Formats: sequence, C-alpha cells, structure tokens
Amino acid sequence: MTRPLDGITVVTLEHAIAAPFCTRQLADLGARVIKIERPGSGDFARAYDERVKGLASHFVWTNRSKESLTLDVKQAQAQDVLAQLLERADVLVQNLAPGAAARLGLSFEALHAKHPRLIVCDISGYGDDPANPGPHRDKKAYDLLIQSESGFLSITGTPDDPAKAGCSIADIAAGMYAYSNILAALIQRGKTGLGSHIDVSMLESMVEWMNYPLYYAFDGAAPPPRAGAAHATIFPYGPFAAGDGKSVMLGLQNEREWLAFCRAVLQRPELATDERFASNSRRVAHRSELRTVIAEVFGALSAEQVIARLDEAQIANAHMNDMHDVWAHPQLQARGRWTEVGSPAGAVPALLPPGRVDAWVPRMDPVPALGEHSDAILAELGWSAAAVQRLRADGAV
Repeated sequence: MTRPLDGITVVTLEHAIAAPFCTRQLADLGARVIKIERPGSGDFARAYDERVKGLASHFVWTNRSKESLTLDVKQAQAQDVLAQLLERADVLVQNLAPGAAARLGLSFEALHAKHPRLIVCDISGYGDDPANPGPHRDKKAYDLLIQSESGFLSITGTPDDPAKAGCSIADIAAGMYAYSNILAALIQRGKTGLGSHIDVSMLESMVEWMNYPLYYAFDGAAPPPRAGAAHATIFPYGPFAAGDGKSVMLGLQNEREWLAFCRAVLQRPELATDERFASNSRRVAHRSELRTVIAEVFGALSAEQVIARLDEAQIANAHMNDMHDVWAHPQLQARGRWTEVGSPAGAVPALLPPGRVDAWVPRMDPVPALGEHSDAILAELGWSAAAVQRLRADGAV
C-alpha cells in the first residue's frame, strides 16, 4: 500500500512540542521528515525527562519515523547543507524564536523566488508576521503561558483555584492546525503549482478552542464558572464518588435522561418532578442539594454497580481512569490500537494514529538518536566522507 504523503519531503527546524507534533503526523502519512538538530544537544525536549527507558516522554511521543541530522545552522557550511536540502524539499516547518528563521534567510519571502513550490510553515506563540507583528510577537510563549493568555485557565479548575490542562494542549492545538494547513497547502499546490506560506499562532489556535466559552460570555454576559471536573453549565455532569472510594463520570443531556436517572439510577422517581430540579438551569442553580442526594445513593454502591445502573438507564458514563488504566484500556486492546516502534533504547509501545483507514498503513518507524542519519543524508547530498569529517571537525554537524 502507498501512503498519502509518500514522496513528500519535509525539512524541519523544530523543538519542544508544537512543530514536532505537526511533523510527526506528516511522517505517519508517509512523508520523509528530516529533523535538523543542534550538534551535541539536539532538540531540548530530548532532555525533559528519562521516563521511557532513559528517553524523554515528550520526545518519544512526537518524533518517531523521522531522520535526525545535526547542523549548526549559523555556520556557513551548515547553511550550504540546508540549502541543498531545501532544493529537494516540499515543506519547511520551523518553530524557532520569532524572527530567527528570517535572520537565517528562511522566510517564505526569501525562499519563494528560489523554490516556488516550497510550502513554508512558521509556528510561533503569537504569530510571526513582520508586517503586522502585534504587541506580543516577541514574547516567549510556552504552553502554560498560552493556556493563561487565551483565557483557558480562567474557566478551568475549581471555584477557588485555576488549573492548567494536564497535557500540552496549546502546543497540540498549534501542531494540529499546522498539520491540517500543510495538508491543505499540498492540495492547493496540486492545483496551482505554487507553494504557500502558513503562519500558525499558538494563541489563535487556543482561542479557536475557546469559542464556546467566548460566545457564552458574549456581549458582557458572565463567563462559565470554574467547576473542577464537573460541567460548568450542565448538571449532573461530572465526577461522583462511589462507596468503594472510586469515582464515576456521568453526564445528562436532556429531560428524558433526567427522568431515567431518577427512576433507574437514583431509584428516587419523586425527584423527577421536584421543582428544584425541573430543568437543567434549575438543577445547576441547586447543584449542591442535588449533589448531596446523588452522594447518598452512590455512597452505598461500588463504582461498577453505579456504572451498571447508568448503562441500564442509557446514561452516558465513564470510568475515572489514571495513566495505568489507560495503558490497559480494554477498548484499545480489543481494537488493536497499540503497536511498537524502535528507539535508541529498544522497542517502546506506541499508539497507532487515530483514524483507522483501509487504504494505507501508517508509518511507525523508530524514534531517532541525535544525528543518527547525518552521514547518510550528507552522502545523499553528495558530500564525501572526508568533507563530512571536516564538517564535524568544524562543529558544523
């Protein structure tokens, strides 16, 4: 089977999460991704932790199926190598500091005349458009900072304390918008023959995800309150403790489900006509009283007994799983969603890309060691062994 991006070459100057996550999706679809890394240290995400057989968890997640080439792109000889790569590339992705790519001669404007088919994707915190920089263009933009700047923290957490998301959602959002825009640009190039410039902002990606709370607070209205793991505007919707110390997540969506919840789950049918709980808005207003009732009923049951009642009543529910539960999740096991990929530390488990497609098999190649492919790539570009040795002696690779 051929893959959708077989024959597409991506050159990437990337670090941390947003750009590596984007380019890993491209590699999953068959693209050749050449990752340019600093000699000696590489992508700084390599050193975030040592949780995966001595390798960093973030790096293992976002860098499989890539080739690692070490280049000190500030050196002239390394720039020659990069220029050769770009002659063959279809896509350039970078998430260097704002303005850094332009100083290296890697802006879309500088490259388009020489490489009219090249797609250039810039990923940054606040947007990297020198013509319209905005007041935040040069600010540092880490994931947690963008969660804060985008308003996400204002609606996430408990009434007393905001809380960040437990994973890098601002990076993930930007990476996925970069990925989808690159796919669209490849389709567009097929129509026009020309590459295009993509400017992805972490802030704009997160604010897109914040549109529901933004509209909820439209025209000066009160924003959704922080409600912990519960839903801010629907009740009951969230985690509830069972008598065995475990919690069950459940969610009601309409009045039909409320009636079933009262009859089959709480086994308190009289609550269905209680004026305090006669609509969702009233249940939200009286959530503390209703929570007490639910706690009394669930406190006499195990989590599995609660889930059995919810399933019988066709009320949406879920286990409150931790990471160990997810590794062993029966649905993922039944659907065969785990495989293995190679790494410098040996085989490690990897989740197959979401979306099962019958027309191709996703690429699941190893996570590269730092500079693992440097010699092979340089030889492919025509550099002799002696020339490569000189590059190493000069610290260019």
